[in-house]
Amino acid sequence: MAKKGKRPTARSRSKRGEKELTRVKKRGGRRSVLDVLGDKVVPLSIGAVIIVCLALVVFVTYDSVSASNFFVLKTIEVNGTDRASRSDIEKIVRSNAELPGVWNADLLEIKQKIEKVTFVKTAAVTRDLPNGIRVKINERTPVAIVKLGGKDFLADGEGEILAPAETSEKNLPFAMLGWNEEKSERAHKENLERLKVYQKMIAEWRDYDLASRVRSVDLADLREPKATLEDSGLPVTIMLGREGFGQQLSNGIKAIVGKGNMFEGVNLVGQNMVLVPRKQR
Repeated sequence: MAKKGKRPTARSRSKRGEKELTRVKKRGGRRSVLDVLGDKVVPLSIGAVIIVCLALVVFVTYDSVSASNFFVLKTIEVNGTDRASRSDIEKIVRSNAELPGVWNADLLEIKQKIEKVTFVKTAAVTRDLPNGIRVKINERTPVAIVKLGGKDFLADGEGEILAPAETSEKNLPFAMLGWNEEKSERAHKENLERLKVYQKMIAEWRDYDLASRVRSVDLADLREPKATLEDSGLPVTIMLGREGFGQQLSNGIKAIVGKGNMFEGVNLVGQNMVLVPRKQR
């Protein structure tokens, strides 16, 4: 008699179903991860491509517009010039902005070149879109005439030699001798002190109405400054001391006036003035 197969019990069927359900869930879980990744990665990739495309469009459009005739240089406005050459400044702007156009012009380079122009201390350069460049100049102001190599030059308050004094300067009625031409810190400090003394002399002599009578001042030795004038058609030198320039010059002129043909100058001995006889040739 044949044996009958063992019929599965309810318990074994239940375990088998649980295992199958677990396998299905695992397979389903793997599909869920891929689905999630697909849902995130694909949109991100598409978004990145769109952004790159937009950037390229903007770049090409910007490059095309900035190089177009829309920004061609047409006007140059220069303000603040009194002594500095306006034409030289305009040439610098034109040579550096015509080819690239106003939008692409290198304003820093233009500024640096302009600040090398005589009398220019600082320059502010801005765009006046679409077709203009504006330049605002801050000039160096001459405060003294300095004699170098037998020629007169203008100097500013920072001790910078600016340019030859080609015309009369009503605010600078006489030249300074004794300028230290060495390129050193010591020489620079000495020259700044000379400028202060020079300006003080001008101020005091104007009060005494004497500035126009002075031809030059020698400040080589700051302890013994002296002024050169003219009397009886000849140059005369007056020692001034270290202070009270107005009173000293006035006293010296009174002592030598009308005697220039006999005396070449007035020296200070303590507080006393001594006439120096002119040497006979």
